[in-house]
Amino acid sequence: MKCPFCGHLDTQVIDSRVNEAGDSIRRRRRCPACEKRFTTFETADIRLPQIIKSNGTREEFSEAKLSEGFRRALHKRPVPTELVDEAIQRIRQKLLTLGEREIPSRQLGELVMQELKRLDKVAYIRFASVYKSFQDTEDFRDALKDLEKSPAPGVDDLFK
Repeated sequence: MKCPFCGHLDTQVIDSRVNEAGDSIRRRRRCPACEKRFTTFETADIRLPQIIKSNGTREEFSEAKLSEGFRRALHKRPVPTELVDEAIQRIRQKLLTLGEREIPSRQLGELVMQELKRLDKVAYIRFASVYKSFQDTEDFRDALKDLEKSPAPGVDDLFK
């Protein structure tokens, strides 16, 4: 690591400590050229994939946008905030696990629909109607039939 004071290219690590959460390391360093000491912090740089919109544009993944989508779908529905937060974290974790630099927005939408189906059937239909651009009542019937085919999740399934 380059010394921030004199620019010397080689510094010595004096002490290393992992923080309480275990997700970063604090290092005390000393420059052999100017003898000054400084601290650096090392963390993992994990990036979520960019989202490729249907029109071909790309944008950064936004947890705020994801949260807003859940909020709109679940408006006036009896679903605890904790379960919504957990659903968002499951989606975030799935995106990280994919290891992709980019994913289509359709794939993200499908993940949201999976989570909404587990949380609240009405919210699922609300989201699906916008996401899949329902044009008439037949589209709603098809979505309802799809819901009836899939087994209703139990409380234990919500915490998987």
